[in-house]
Amino acid sequence: MNYWLIKSEPFKYSWQQLLKDKKTCWDGVRNYAARNNLKAMKKGDLLLFYHSNEGLEIVGIAKVVKEHYQDPTTDNTAWVAVDVSPVVTLNKPLGLKAIKQDVLLKNMEFVRLGRLSVSRVTPDEFYRILDITQTILPE
Repeated sequence: MNYWLIKSEPFKYSWQQLLKDKKTCWDGVRNYAARNNLKAMKKGDLLLFYHSNEGLEIVGIAKVVKEHYQDPTTDNTAWVAVDVSPVVTLNKPLGLKAIKQDVLLKNMEFVRLGRLSVSRVTPDEFYRILDITQTILPE
């Protein structure tokens, strides 16, 4: 299994909206590195859901339920989308400031490459976030 972080501005698409929708198409990515990360995602991979611009915090964990396919928001075949569904809301959100202060998280790809909307997360980083937020994955 691989781990990822996806970013969304809450006014465009929030964690609360994903909980309500139960599944969504993660589309509109127009950065090649982020697109390559979408292409590398496999069904069942876990995703940290990060609220960007407003909140600046990881708020939930989602999973990939459909691997990459042509992004329906464009005719350009270079761009892809994946389908995601919610897994669990973090017991407490984890803000960017706390992430940058944590010795195990401060070098996360999403911190180093701040404009990247889809980034890789190492297993150590993922489980550190679960530990900090006191969140347990459902079985």
